[in-house]
Amino acid sequence: MRNWRPSPTLQASALVHAGALAGMLFEPGSWPTAAGALAANHVLLTAAGLLPRSTLLGPNLTRLPADAAARGEVVISIDDGPDPEITPRVLDQLDAAGARASFFCIGQRATAHPGLVRDIIARGHTIENHSEHHWKRFSTLGPGAMAREVAAAQASLAALTGRRPRYFRAPAGLRNPFLDLVLTRLDLQLASWTRRAYDTRNGDPANVLARLTRGLAGGDILLLHDGNAARTPAGQAVILEVLPALLDRIRAAGLRPVCL
Repeated sequence: MRNWRPSPTLQASALVHAGALAGMLFEPGSWPTAAGALAANHVLLTAAGLLPRSTLLGPNLTRLPADAAARGEVVISIDDGPDPEITPRVLDQLDAAGARASFFCIGQRATAHPGLVRDIIARGHTIENHSEHHWKRFSTLGPGAMAREVAAAQASLAALTGRRPRYFRAPAGLRNPFLDLVLTRLDLQLASWTRRAYDTRNGDPANVLARLTRGLAGGDILLLHDGNAARTPAGQAVILEVLPALLDRIRAAGLRPVCL
């Protein structure tokens, strides 16, 4: 387990707060400047939390390590499931290609479909933590509520799989300065992605595939969704149209999809 150390941004933020509060306390006339500094600091922290691939708030895995990239490894990460209609078909497509993937599951959905969760594991994939409820307001939670939400999913998924997830992905990738300490205490690592195709609202398979494969290279972490998947004009979940072609592109590039 890593020891928690606040990121340079959080350390600087603490200094800004301390300086601003001291200024307002000992030099009342400085309060406009102090208030402006605090406001600017909060804007920075909010912006950092709105950028899913940012490392300003703490460690964030956006690519595989250099040795994995050199081996031509890539990760297909699949979020928001499991879904009883879509996930079994995704598993069949992965099996057909001999590919492995990492499923970032919502704890509540996993508990509702325990057999599907066990099937994901039995077929050689991994299950990681995507929070218990996938609340849209996740990034607004305080430290206690955030810790309960992440820990609840950790407990749910560990009970179902016999393995504690190693990675966490925030709902929609959005977070706040409390998350890194929460993850450290739960021995979790934040993982985002190299690229995504917004396939919860983009139902165009060609566009989704192009976004995921543009510049495809070893070390990439790609994001797709089996839960909350957008639908193609024909009514098909877009991941089911894209995944076979994506696996073909990966194989043609001499790359190998592995678990995170």
